[in-house]
Amino acid sequence: MTQLSKNRYELTVGELSERSGVPASALRFYERQGLIRSRRTSGNQRRFARDTLRRVAFVRVSQRVGIPLATIRDVLGLLPEERTPDRDDWARVSQCWQADLNARIRQLEKLRDHLTDCIGCGCLSIDRCALANPYDQLGAEGNGPRRLLAEEPEESAAPARGSTAGGSAGGTRGRRTAPRRTVAAEQSAGTRTAAVPAAAVQEYDCCVTCDDAV
Repeated sequence: MTQLSKNRYELTVGELSERSGVPASALRFYERQGLIRSRRTSGNQRRFARDTLRRVAFVRVSQRVGIPLATIRDVLGLLPEERTPDRDDWARVSQCWQADLNARIRQLEKLRDHLTDCIGCGCLSIDRCALANPYDQLGAEGNGPRRLLAEEPEESAAPARGSTAGGSAGGTRGRRTAPRRTVAAEQSAGTRTAAVPAAAVQEYDCCVTCDDAV
């Protein structure tokens, strides 16, 4: 595994790919989608600022818990373009995920705990269903698996650039508790799994082992 020198302020696409664990083709896709940016040298080669490692790590973790790329792009749009994002910038970004990730965690916990029982979908194919949902009474509440549905987050949309997303960014200082190996186990870009890591609801203003050195 490549270890980047802290004196390197720009990375080639190959270095960014190797250190982040994301294929170069995915990085180019991220760039086309406006998730990351690069400059071109006189030889038309891409050069990425070192803090792009953190952006890529953020995209990977967000995809892993099922956040759409469009939403990720909107949230990354809160970061400044004219300078390297600082801790307050990332703290503001972290506020965007709280309600959405909490709702996803509740949904997965229900799926884990109740899938073997009646889920209120109306199939009545398990003997337990006849007792828990006789005559599909839960159908009166609406369609879908009534016992598995979690409450929707109150605010799932990303706030406009410059907003504090429900509070000042400074209010998140002092909670640097996310594990350092949040993304180290994931091997490919765009991978989605059914497991939401507990660290997903922690702040994004701490190191996520992306080696961005900012």
